[in-house]
Amino acid sequence: MASPQEEKAHLVKALLLAKESSGKTFSQIAEEIGVTNVFLAQLFHRQAPLPDSLAKPLLNAVPQLGTNNLLESMKPIPMRSCDPSTLQDPTIYRFNEAVAHNAESIKKIINEEFGDGIMSAVGFYCSVEKVKGKDGEDRVAVVFNGKFLPHVVQLFLLMQRVEDNTAKLQKSEKDC
Repeated sequence: MASPQEEKAHLVKALLLAKESSGKTFSQIAEEIGVTNVFLAQLFHRQAPLPDSLAKPLLNAVPQLGTNNLLESMKPIPMRSCDPSTLQDPTIYRFNEAVAHNAESIKKIINEEFGDGIMSAVGFYCSVEKVKGKDGEDRVAVVFNGKFLPHVVQLFLLMQRVEDNTAKLQKSEKDC
């Protein structure tokens, strides 16, 4: 019996073969169906669930997904994971290195510009674009677009509803 990781790897391989059979790039398919190229790649790598609203456009763009129940296999919420061996790939390693080396500075700038908080990875948009540098060289532009989430002071006020809290605190009989 295959492990969940092996099952996911087998499915991802089948999904990527279906994509390859279309002869289109992630960017081309993404533009066709109206999503970012990174989100589309996440769908094919089972890092995001396929919304029902995108199923038909994706099937039109990649007809091979209609075989072996592939399109339906893209709909469930996936187990988001990362195979540690992928971190050895030079592109992935360098991307992690670039983020790590710049992360503290990016954090400081976010805090200066927005205050105390974080950039959310939920409701997050990411795209990769090919651009030309000032000397005409090909350059990779990665855009992270995440919602700012401010940190909040969490006050515990007995018997008072805290703004944005969903439930009123109840006094127990022993508190009376």
